[in-house]
Amino acid sequence: AIILFYLGSGPIRGFAVTLAIGIATTVFTAYTLTRWIVAEWVRRRRPKELPRTPLRFVPDNSSVGFMKLRRVTFTLSAIASIAAVALFMTVNMNYGIDFKGGSAIEVQSREGPADIADIRARLSGLNLGEVQVQEFGDPREVLIRVQAQDGGENAEQTVITKVRGELEDTYDFRRVEVVGPTVSGELARAGTIAVLVSLMAILIYIWLRFEWQFAVGAILATLHDVIMTIGFFVVTGIEFNLTSIAAILTIVGYSLNDTVVVYDRVRENLRRFKKMPLPDLLNLSMNQTLSRTIMTSVTTLLALGALFVFGGEVIRSFTAAMIFGVLIGTYSSIFI
Repeated sequence: AIILFYLGSGPIRGFAVTLAIGIATTVFTAYTLTRWIVAEWVRRRRPKELPRTPLRFVPDNSSVGFMKLRRVTFTLSAIASIAAVALFMTVNMNYGIDFKGGSAIEVQSREGPADIADIRARLSGLNLGEVQVQEFGDPREVLIRVQAQDGGENAEQTVITKVRGELEDTYDFRRVEVVGPTVSGELARAGTIAVLVSLMAILIYIWLRFEWQFAVGAILATLHDVIMTIGFFVVTGIEFNLTSIAAILTIVGYSLNDTVVVYDRVRENLRRFKKMPLPDLLNLSMNQTLSRTIMTSVTTLLALGALFVFGGEVIRSFTAAMIFGVLIGTYSSIFI
């Protein structure tokens, strides 16, 4: 979070602040409120065993043979990752104005639903270059995107003036955002550097906390998740902007968190079962943490599902990527 705050910009810095606050409050509540509730329950009830949970995703003493599937999963993941990279290099991603530069204008119809075809027809005669017009959540709201202009900032302001002059008689202008090509290049570069430096810092941390083999495994799983998520953006055509980088960073954090939980159990079992064959020990560790892994994924997906349905158009690309990322991150924590 610290690295992203200092090296990132725009939504990435906002993400870093939110992440840091979330971590601090989570640790605080875990060590105070949650601990106090459990301590009070133990003191009053004097239980002899932990209560049975009403909802159970994984049966007790599950023994799924994950390691038997490793050749299949490694092969599938390798093929999918290569395909994602190939698509990224051959098919143009749907970059937003954060990366391409341009103007984003949000308007709202004063009377009845917006007429998108009419807006396109009226703007096409202004010679603004590529213009995208799409419904934006409510039928009355429209998002207009205009490509970056060659004349710099003055040219971008001229675009806004032309669009305003054409539409202000029937539409209210709710938001105007202008990103020049130079600024968009700097934003893209800052975001990429922030992601790479963060991954390097995480690699060093896991290396110190566990062993170098653990760090390599975590970074491979993380790269797998990032590559697959980028492939998801290419295949679906969802707009890729700075909030999409924030989504990828969230997926990285989520996946690594889950991976470290599995690693902790592997390390404990390495000390307890020194003569157990390594594939059996890894199977045991993953089965012991499977309930936690699935429960965490389901609760996260419930929150993301609500955001996707009710959060509106602004964050839909973010939540769609997050839903995919949580699923692929859960898979990679177990199989990669």
